Amino acid sequence: MNKIRTGDQVIVIAGRDKGKRGVVSSRKDDSHVLVEGVNLVKKHTKPNPMKGVSGGIVEKTMPIHQSNVAIFNATTGKADRVGIKSLADGKRVRVYKSSGEEIKVA
Repeated sequence: MNKIRTGDQVIVIAGRDKGKRGVVSSRKDDSHVLVEGVNLVKKHTKPNPMKGVSGGIVEKTMPIHQSNVAIFNATTGKADRVGIKSLADGKRVRVYKSSGEEIKVA
């Protein structure tokens, strides 16, 4: 079970974008996530008239390692760790480690 999923609001805890918040737009693989507005790079693109792409410098979001982000707890306003709790009916849910409160699925 992935502790950070698509749609979660996260905060960056390490790297050049430390302190920025964003929403996870997708997972690239088991250990990398794409966060909107975080880890932006400038990419030089060549024009391609067949695809209708004009050349120039484009800002692009690059993947960031999931160890460098933490889920954002809105009640405390801080980063929090994620735990997994088993319910009586056998379901597993994600909870905040600080409060034990269940993380709502977006």
